[in-house]
Amino acid sequence: MGYRVVFTPEARDQLVSIYRYIAAQAAADIASTFVTAIVDYCESFSTFPNRGTRRDDLRPGLRIVGFRGRVTIAFTADEQRVAILGVFYGGQNIEAALRPATPLQR
Repeated sequence: MGYRVVFTPEARDQLVSIYRYIAAQAAADIASTFVTAIVDYCESFSTFPNRGTRRDDLRPGLRIVGFRGRVTIAFTADEQRVAILGVFYGGQNIEAALRPATPLQR
């Protein structure tokens, strides 16, 4: 038995945005294939979650891994679960998105 992989609402929204962007730029079937490949890759964390680069400077336990040169996946893993926190496409500023808000930003 492996780890349970869950997608946060933010990560789900980002996948929908990626789909819409690619569908508008290319075609719906291309977008669907690409987004499905991202989800499948994330699901593979169920057997080996401790991959990628640790980014404790942004958030304790955060890991970052690239996918096909255009996507960055941010996630955390504990003893039972992998939480996909974000799926960033095309050079989005992941540091700003994942860094906890300071009291002045709230």
